[in-house]
Amino acid sequence: MHADRSSSTRFPVPVDAALRTAGWQPGRWNIKQAELWADTLRGHASPAGHRHTVFPAAVEAWAEFGDLHITAQGPGRQLAPATLHLDPLHGLHMARTLGDLGRALDTQVCPLGEESDSHALLAIDTEGRVYSLDHTGDWYVGPDIDHGLATLLTGIEPVRLTAG
Repeated sequence: MHADRSSSTRFPVPVDAALRTAGWQPGRWNIKQAELWADTLRGHASPAGHRHTVFPAAVEAWAEFGDLHITAQGPGRQLAPATLHLDPLHGLHMARTLGDLGRALDTQVCPLGEESDSHALLAIDTEGRVYSLDHTGDWYVGPDIDHGLATLLTGIEPVRLTAG
């Protein structure tokens, strides 16, 4: 983003509108809630002993966008736009799945939230890249949270990583 641009140009207009309707605004930063989620995820182990990895890109995304219920404004471009709930605890019991995806991508992956209609799990990696995991496979949604939200909320088809 160029330094001379106002914050209103950070997102495409329909994405900005959806975020603001959900309660987001430039400068939103709830680090206390993000740290609570981080502690909950770090403290959880699956019955088989799988654990979540928490890292700065995830905590920053949760601090800015956490707990928002976001409904897209208008029709999607290629797909119906997603309705999102950005709460990483949707992925609390997915430590093994996220660990497997992280190993496949040579990174670490942490939960971000859920697509409310399909119950697809949204995840973020250490570089801030965003993914969606559902019964049909794993999908690359964007190189960062901004692009990921834009892809999901404007109905752009994500890129398939794996077969289901």
